[in-house]
Amino acid sequence: MRRLHRALATAAVAATAASLLISAPATASGNQTTPTSKMHAFEPTLVAWAELSADFLAEGPASGAQATPANGRQGPWDGQVIPGFSAVIDNGDGTFWAQPDNGFGSKGNSADFLLRNYLVRPAWQTASGGSGEIDIERFISYNDRNGVLDFPIVNDETSDRLLTGADFDIESVVRAKDGTFWVGEEFGPFLLHFDADGTLLEMPFALDGVQSPQNPYLGGAAPTLPASRGFEAMAGSVNGRYLYPIVEGAYTGETDLRRREIHEFDTKSGAYTGRSWNYQTDQEPNVIGDAFTVKNNVLLVVERDDFEGDQAVTKRIYEIDLTKTDAEGHVEKKLVLDALRISNPDALSAGNGYGTGEVWSLPVQSLETVVQLKDGNLLIANDNNFPGNDARTTGTPDDTEFAVIDLDRTKIEKEFITVVGHRGASGYRPEHTLAAYEQAIIQCADYIEPDVVSTKDGVLVARHENEIGGTTDVSTRPEFAGRRTTKVIDGANITGWFTEDFTFAELRTLRAKERLPQVRPGNTAFDGLYMIPTLDEVIDLARHSISCDGRQIGVYPETKHPSYFDSIGLSLEEPLVAALQANGVDSADAPVIVQSFEVSNLKDLAGLTDVTLAQLISSSGRPYDFTLAGDPRTYADLVTPSGLAGIAEYADGIGAEKSVLIPRTAQGTLGAPAPVIADAHAAGLDVHGWTFRLENQFLPVEFRSSTDPAAAGDLVGEIQVFLDAGMDGIFSDQPDIAATVG
Repeated sequence: MRRLHRALATAAVAATAASLLISAPATASGNQTTPTSKMHAFEPTLVAWAELSADFLAEGPASGAQATPANGRQGPWDGQVIPGFSAVIDNGDGTFWAQPDNGFGSKGNSADFLLRNYLVRPAWQTASGGSGEIDIERFISYNDRNGVLDFPIVNDETSDRLLTGADFDIESVVRAKDGTFWVGEEFGPFLLHFDADGTLLEMPFALDGVQSPQNPYLGGAAPTLPASRGFEAMAGSVNGRYLYPIVEGAYTGETDLRRREIHEFDTKSGAYTGRSWNYQTDQEPNVIGDAFTVKNNVLLVVERDDFEGDQAVTKRIYEIDLTKTDAEGHVEKKLVLDALRISNPDALSAGNGYGTGEVWSLPVQSLETVVQLKDGNLLIANDNNFPGNDARTTGTPDDTEFAVIDLDRTKIEKEFITVVGHRGASGYRPEHTLAAYEQAIIQCADYIEPDVVSTKDGVLVARHENEIGGTTDVSTRPEFAGRRTTKVIDGANITGWFTEDFTFAELRTLRAKERLPQVRPGNTAFDGLYMIPTLDEVIDLARHSISCDGRQIGVYPETKHPSYFDSIGLSLEEPLVAALQANGVDSADAPVIVQSFEVSNLKDLAGLTDVTLAQLISSSGRPYDFTLAGDPRTYADLVTPSGLAGIAEYADGIGAEKSVLIPRTAQGTLGAPAPVIADAHAAGLDVHGWTFRLENQFLPVEFRSSTDPAAAGDLVGEIQVFLDAGMDGIFSDQPDIAATVG
C-alpha cells in the first residue's frame, strides 16, 4: 500500500515574506466581494496610499501633440504631462525622486515630452487619515548641455539641449553614492550617467551585441532586441559599485521566449563585467518592470503582464538570489507580493474603482516600481501610460498611485479540507488559462488543476480535451481550416481540431475562449485574450504561489486519454514526470497529485514518481484501458471495498464524481451517502469529489434558487452536505465559495 496523503498535511510551508495571501471571493462578473464565513487573516496589507491625478500638468512647454487620444483626452496639453512613474528612489525624508519614461510610448510621438526626474512628497492616506495626494516639489531636467552625444537630438540647436522622449526612453534609475544618477533606457538599450542636476556626464554605455530598432547607431544592421524591451529594470549593488540592468523581453531569435537576461555593469571601470544570469518569466509575454536590491546578491523583481483591470493575471514581486539557480539554470525566484491580492482593512483609496475594496489590488497595465523602504515595507507604483490606461474606471485615465505594503507575517491555523480550483477558477475566467489559475489562487484554492494533453511535437499543454474547437479560437483561423477532422477517441467519434495535429508553435498562436458561453456569459469578455499554457508554466506558477494559509500552491494534473496518446506515440507519463522534476516537485512531500480515469497509466506513474496519485471515478462506464484489455470491471467495481483496496496498492486517493459519493433521488434531490467515503478511508485513501458548481443546473433540486438553469444557487449548502459525509477535498469551478465552507 502506498503512503496515506491527507490533503495538504505534509506539504511544506513555503519560506517567503508573503506567506499568507488571500482574496475575498469574486462574483461571476469578476467583481470583488466580501467572504461571508470562514474569514482568513489578510496579508500583505495596504498601510499607506497616495495618488497624482492623471490630468496633472507640470510647468513647461505644451506636450502630447502627437500622443494617441484615449479616454476622452487629446493633446496637446498646456504643460508637461506626467504619465506615471517608471522608477522611484526613496530619499529617507518623506520625499522620493520619481522618474517618468519617454512620455507617450514611442520616438515618433514623444518629441515634445521632456525627460525629467521629479521630487515628490506624498501626503499619505493611512488609518489615521491623510489627504492621499502627491505633491510635486521640483524636478531636474535631463540634458546634454555639455555636448556629450554624437548623434542628433531634438533640441540639438539649443543651449540647454534638453533631452526628450524622442532621444531616449528612460525607464529605470539608481542613485550612486556621489549623488549622480544612473539611468537605464530602451532605445539603445543604454546606461546613461547624469550628474545630480541632470546633466549627461559620459557617452551612453551600450551592451555589446544588443541593439533595439531605435538604436541611433543601428545603421543597416538587424536589431537583436525588439522595440521597447531594453532596460526597463535596473538595481544597484549594496556598495554602489555594480548595476544590474535587466532586459525587459526576450532577444530576437531567442528559443526560450520566457528567458530574460540580467547583466552586471561595473561603474568604476565603466564596462560590463561579462557576468549574466537567466530569469524565467511565468509566461512568454510577461515583462520585467523594475528591480531593487535588498541585500548582497538579492533583488526584488517586478514581473507583469500587459493586461489591466479584471483582465490582469501577473502583477507580482519576486525575490531572486543571484547565487542560487534552479535545475534549469534560472535564478530561483520566490514570491514576495502578488499585487492582485492585498488586504485593505482600513479602506484606503475606497471608491476609487476596480480593486479598491477590502481586498485591494494594483491591476494596472504597467506596475513598474518596487522599492523596499527602511522599515521593510514595500512601495509600489505605476506608469499610467497617459491617457491610455483605465484599469480602475473604464473610460477614465488611471491616476498615478503610490502604495505602501506591510509584509509582516500573521499566524494562521492550517486547514485540511483541500480546495481544488477546477481547471482554475473556471467559473470566472476561461478554463485552463493562467488567468483562471491565478484567479483560483487569489480565491484561496489549495491546488490548481490542469488537464494534460500533448501537441504534435510532444509538448504537454493544459486543455480539457485534445479536441479544442470549443475552448480556443481555432475555428476562426482560416490557416487551420484544413486541420478539422473526425477521430475515434476512447471509442467515440469526435469531430473538430486536435492538439496532436498542431505543433506547439502553432498552438501558441491560438487564444482561449469560454467553453460554456450560455451558462457563463460573463466569461466571454475574456475570449481571445489568453494563450494556451504549457504544463510547465502551470507547475511553475503553482510552485511560485502561496495559498491563503501560507503553503505552496499545489498542482493536480490529469492525464487525458493516456491510452489514446500512447497509441499515437505521444505518451503523457514520461514528459509529465520530467516536468515535475524540472520544477523540483517530484517528491513524496511535494504538493502534487496526479490523477487519471485510467488505471494502467497510474500504475506506470507509481513506478516513475513518488508524488501522490489519485484514481478518478465516474458514475458510469469503465476505465478505457480496461475496455482495451477486455477487463469487464467498471467504475462501480472500483469503489467496492475490494476495489478500493486494489486502488490503494498504486494510488493514495480517489477523485469521485459527486453522485458516486451521494447519489441523487429520482426527484433530483440528494439521497443518503453511499458507503464509498467510509470504505475509501478504511482502505487508507483520501476522497475528493467533483465537480461543485454554482449554477442551478449543476445543483441538487433543494439547493437551486429558481428555475433559471444559469442562475446562482446555494453551492455552500451542497458542499456542506458532502463535507459532513466525510469528503476530504472539493473540486470547484468557484474556489472562492468552496473555501468558505467547512
